[in-house]
Amino acid sequence: MASTNDLKNGMVLKLDGGQLWSVVEFQHVKPGKGPAFVRTKLKNVLSGKVVDKTFNAGVKVESATIDRRDMQFSYMDGEYFVFMDMDTYDQLMVDRKAVGDAANFLIEGFTASVAQYEGAVLYVELPAAVELTIQHTDPGVQGDRSTGGTKPATLETGYEIGVPLFITTGEKIKVDTRSGDYLGRVNS
Repeated sequence: MASTNDLKNGMVLKLDGGQLWSVVEFQHVKPGKGPAFVRTKLKNVLSGKVVDKTFNAGVKVESATIDRRDMQFSYMDGEYFVFMDMDTYDQLMVDRKAVGDAANFLIEGFTASVAQYEGAVLYVELPAAVELTIQHTDPGVQGDRSTGGTKPATLETGYEIGVPLFITTGEKIKVDTRSGDYLGRVNS
């Protein structure tokens, strides 16, 4: 149990019948009249839904301990992604729902942060940017290069993104894992 006076950004609370909420922002408010309170912005750990919630100052809230570990993606086993703990070499099978959009950017050998609560995997988080190779893209048309347009390109993971016209098949690029946007070429 923790007090609302002890809240910190990133802290995970167990509210509303066991749902896990991460503290995004909090603000202690001491009005001229009436008791002090804490205004918070909370994000549901599983759904990503963000809500505003107000607590009276000093109220006890249940905190949850989330175990975040860096693990290496090893391989796919049917619908499961198999991750290996680099310290213990234990393997963990994670279903596609918990991996979410990170599946679009995962290749063997990538390191990801796997968050668990009471043995259940909550989510898999990749670094903000990853380096991937373009598996296929059509050549840019000669006259289009000055327009700054984009064309579709298929990454080695099979995911398709928009890239500038000058990018060719086989090039290594940097991709934003949060939005799926092209960030730039990788110089070898």
